[in-house]
Amino acid sequence: MTRILIVEDEAMLRGDLIDFMTLSGYEATGVASAAALRKELAERAAPQVVILDIGLPDASGFDLAREIRARIDCGIIMLTAHGDAESRIRGFESGADVYLVKHAPLREIAAAVQNLLRRIGLLEPDGGTAPERWLLDLRRWHLVAPDGSAIKLTATEFTFLQALIQKENGDTCSRDELTRLLARRQTQFDNRHLDAVVSRLRRKIASQTSTESPIKSVYGIGYAFTAAGRIET
Repeated sequence: MTRILIVEDEAMLRGDLIDFMTLSGYEATGVASAAALRKELAERAAPQVVILDIGLPDASGFDLAREIRARIDCGIIMLTAHGDAESRIRGFESGADVYLVKHAPLREIAAAVQNLLRRIGLLEPDGGTAPERWLLDLRRWHLVAPDGSAIKLTATEFTFLQALIQKENGDTCSRDELTRLLARRQTQFDNRHLDAVVSRLRRKIASQTSTESPIKSVYGIGYAFTAAGRIET
């Protein structure tokens, strides 16, 4: 289920937003401060959308938007009492995807969430939820699961996953193709070594995430990445 995190210090508005987002079919959670936001991001699965108030008691929403952008891949909707052009420009420059004033109707905010999910590829054109995606982070050498868990990869594991995810429509990478590719990193590499890499990766995914491994064996041929995935540079 799509997860929405609402960061708003006004208890009544926060409660209204949580209730309305829940009724709209989302998993909605609310926090009232920057400290609570950081705790939420550290301890729970990453949200797909953050609704963020600018005027929090312990931090600027503009600074928090930049911080969120650096930590997770999600949509950001700024919800604030400041409707002037300068504030809107600053909001977009700090990383907001959508900028709304607080007196916007709840239905408008929900529509903005739906439209943003569609733009970032988490909602199909017919309104259905798109398949949850895995992310291969080229800069950090992490595999990020749909639940937000990040798995640190070795060079061999990273190269293996990159080859699988680059295949279109979940097509299979042959054993010969994979062993040739991975042999460039090691002087000796054969099918035994390949199976050991896959086994280690599956154990990492099972122990560090709440999501089933997307790496599937195709008997007599090779391996395929059967979930939606993308590579981030």
